[in-house]
Amino acid sequence: MKHIARKRFGQHFLADGAIIDAIVAAIAPQPGEAMVEIGPGLAALTQPLVERVGRLTVIELDRDLAARLRQHEHLQVIESDVLKVDFAQIAQELAAAKLRVVGNLPYNISTPILFRLLAQVDVIADQHFMLQK
Repeated sequence: MKHIARKRFGQHFLADGAIIDAIVAAIAPQPGEAMVEIGPGLAALTQPLVERVGRLTVIELDRDLAARLRQHEHLQVIESDVLKVDFAQIAQELAAAKLRVVGNLPYNISTPILFRLLAQVDVIADQHFMLQK
């Protein structure tokens, strides 16, 4: 089933395999790491990440995409606005001291997301994002 990008969510789907490979290489995910992906969309980045870490938490606002993502047994899907998500709670639920946070951020809320994450830096080990112009 094809999904059409929703402008109100600032959706822009990553599809270039070479770019995906480069992003995953830069992130260098390791088995068992507590990792959270913001805005997984059609799972272009999600799939190679989960193959490396084993289990991945994803935050997706779009209910149709969240429903699709729930079909993947190795994903914990949080259907929510990322600006309302408590990353400390995620870290606690995953029994992780720190989270690695990654994503292809929606262009319309990139700055608020970055400021939100800065406010929760005590539970975030690092962040890797693609920012759209």
